[in-house]
Amino acid sequence: MTPDSIPNLPRGVRLHYDRVREDWVLLAPERAVRLDPIGHAILSRVDGVQSFGALTADLAATYNAPLDDVTRDSAEFLQGLAERRFLEMR
Repeated sequence: MTPDSIPNLPRGVRLHYDRVREDWVLLAPERAVRLDPIGHAILSRVDGVQSFGALTADLAATYNAPLDDVTRDSAEFLQGLAERRFLEMR
């Protein structure tokens, strides 16, 4: 994953707020992943337009966190989703 990579949710995958569980989930056909607040913060910035570098810079600024740490953790999280086909990278 490079700073110029653009993450996007493939067709049929979307963020959804589950009112029963009062939690965010990532929904895909016949699958769902419950998100913690960090996962939601990352995925709420995945719009298919913003680059990975811009996404992590925004997160680092919003949470006043070191950019290197945010980049490493976000890359690991998004790569895991990509391996499970919840996410695509361009």
